[in-house]
Amino acid sequence: MSRSSFGRGRKLGALAAGAFLGALATAIVSASTEAGRVQHVVLVWLQDPGSTEDQAALMETTLEFSDLPGVVEIVAGTALASDRPQVDDSFDVGLVFTFEDVAALEAYLEHPRHQQAVREVLM
Repeated sequence: MSRSSFGRGRKLGALAAGAFLGALATAIVSASTEAGRVQHVVLVWLQDPGSTEDQAALMETTLEFSDLPGVVEIVAGTALASDRPQVDDSFDVGLVFTFEDVAALEAYLEHPRHQQAVREVLM
């Protein structure tokens, strides 16, 4: 599948439909962010756990959304291993999006590029 349909014309490589086992997403209003800003946290489990190729492709694709309206910042990375029993480090990629406000988050979730990526990559 080529990323040109929703990105900048590069190949997604290993990121084909069904590459993900699951994802967990939530939105939070953090006391550490500027007033009104909202953070959207997404944790992704790959069907091929630990695949550095899939991790890199997902992070690269995600960072391309930084030019969408209302997106302040996107941070993407992999799990930091932990021996602490209360810490779940089983996910492959963590994404933290910062938006100007709740309305910007809602607009992002409905944006055609985001919707297409969800359909083509995450489902």
